[in-house]
Amino acid sequence: MTDASSGRRVGAGTRLYLYISLTVIAALVLLPLVTTALGGFKSLGDLRVNPFGLPNEWHVENYTDILFGQRYWRQMANSLIIALLTVFLTLVVSATAAFAFAHVRFFGSGALLNYFLIGLMFPAATAILPLFIRIRDLGLLDTYWGVVLPQVAFGLGMSILLFRNYFRSLPSELFDAAFVDGCGYIRFFWYISLPLARPMIATVAIISFVGSWNSYILPLIMLNTETRYPWPLGIMVYRGEFNTDWQLILAFITLTILPTIIAFFLAQKHIIAGLTAGAVKS
Repeated sequence: MTDASSGRRVGAGTRLYLYISLTVIAALVLLPLVTTALGGFKSLGDLRVNPFGLPNEWHVENYTDILFGQRYWRQMANSLIIALLTVFLTLVVSATAAFAFAHVRFFGSGALLNYFLIGLMFPAATAILPLFIRIRDLGLLDTYWGVVLPQVAFGLGMSILLFRNYFRSLPSELFDAAFVDGCGYIRFFWYISLPLARPMIATVAIISFVGSWNSYILPLIMLNTETRYPWPLGIMVYRGEFNTDWQLILAFITLTILPTIIAFFLAQKHIIAGLTAGAVKS
């Protein structure tokens, strides 16, 4: 086995260590997913006595009842609308702000960047009360925007940091040549920086999409109408006062995490390229 990055040959001990480590990590990731998918095929009694094994009797109707129900597709559509709006606004705001921080020198740029990065230290749950008051004062309660805007605000810190490091890693000669040809900041950003930043755009888009898709606390606080619920709130439908249909919850979760898994595999190469971009020059 040869290391592709350096051309050096990897020893047998190192190769064994890598295989064991990757196998353990893959098992830790796949075991909950497989257990969840299999649990959706079981009855409630079978799930209680046999939570990790194969179903004694395969109940495909757990999945088909959800797939052919109107509630599932409505909640998926709500989640998709919220996630796409979050991704679009996050990309627009973070890319333009990061370009300014990377290439435009102005007074207070460092302090303003640190102000954005402080958001990385605080999750949205720590500011849920002031967020609720602000959204209520804006008249955005029980609307998609009441969920989208806070998600964008709390996602800007990481997105700006990733875009800024990528823009700063671009060769300075490219920037100088563009200015010699009469290209201003806006044209350089739109025609040169953004096309070259496709891996980073894919990375930020996937991170924002998955974060919005799995968000629970913000929709729970901001939304009151069931027809506007995204899929994380849809799980509450299967929770009763005295009983919970866990097999339906597991089937519902399996069906709703499939889009994010598919999206990740489709954009995997761009995500890896985006996360490693700017690692040398910062």
